[in-house]
Amino acid sequence: MATIKEIAEKASVSTATVSRLLNNDPTLSIAEETKKRVLEVAAELQYKPVRKKNTQSQNRTASEEFNIGVILSTSEEDEINDPYFQQIRLGIEGACRLFSLKIGSLLRISGDQSFSDLNELDGLIVVGTVVTEEITNLYYKNENIVFVDNFQTSKGYDLVSSDLEEATIEVITKLFSSGHKTIGYMGGGHTVKSLTGNTEVEVDEIRKATFLKIMREKGLYNPQHVLTGDWNPNGGYQLMKKLIESGNLPDAMIIGSDPMAIGAIRMLNEAGIRVPDDLSVISFDDIESAAFLNPPLSSVKMYPDELGKSAVKLLADRLFNKRTVPAKVTLGTKLILRESSRNHHEEDKQILQEHL
Repeated sequence: MATIKEIAEKASVSTATVSRLLNNDPTLSIAEETKKRVLEVAAELQYKPVRKKNTQSQNRTASEEFNIGVILSTSEEDEINDPYFQQIRLGIEGACRLFSLKIGSLLRISGDQSFSDLNELDGLIVVGTVVTEEITNLYYKNENIVFVDNFQTSKGYDLVSSDLEEATIEVITKLFSSGHKTIGYMGGGHTVKSLTGNTEVEVDEIRKATFLKIMREKGLYNPQHVLTGDWNPNGGYQLMKKLIESGNLPDAMIIGSDPMAIGAIRMLNEAGIRVPDDLSVISFDDIESAAFLNPPLSSVKMYPDELGKSAVKLLADRLFNKRTVPAKVTLGTKLILRESSRNHHEEDKQILQEHL
């Protein structure tokens, strides 16, 4: 049987990277190409993980003992328009197989969806911003609930989220340090949903709220530079068209998701507005196609599949180890700078070349 060392040597990576990857370490940051290479080598060498004695019996009986439910605030159409949501779900499903947890119910919030049988499940993972009191009132069996991307989580329950506040601050700081004077924000609407599928309240999501706070503190807030629409390419296209027609473009634009940015950049190209010479764009998600846009899109890399995996790990810890202390897991992000934004290191390089 192959060893981790053999896999590492053949894949040209460290043994630590192989070990963390094969053990689904949620803190591991690794290029998709490298991840694929390691997994292919592991499959080629027929690697099989060695189970530790203290978890063997738990893993063997978990599928018989634990049925969990997954509640999604997003529709199938949302997943098509934005792969971020799909990756969270796939991360949950993949980790459940590793932990031998059975997804007994996968429910999407809609007007005709019934949630009457939740207490037949051993635990829940709830994805998206929902009215938490409705969940906890319906699911009164225990406190085995993990919320993902829900900033209104009730005390006493586990939460997994990305550090979007810190990521937004980093983007704003980068744009100001690159010489931009006026910065705008474009994002989608954010609603807290009830289990009936009705909109409870419209709120500013973290990226927008952080942007507004910083710009107001600096005395640079301009309401004409803050736009809200649909979280999809057409939403970005229409909002950018509206902004261009207003004749009041900022120097740079922060866009809440890559799909919106794709539409916005298309509108800018059609209008003859050069990116980044006339307007810099930095977005969020870093989906696979971001690097292949014209120009390649600067974007905050997020790890939605790891959000899903981390949620399963927290729930498994409650189920297997009987943990009752609430836990919060905050995943970091990474700002990937490409040609859609003017960056100091690129300008410095050009100045240096001119003087050689």
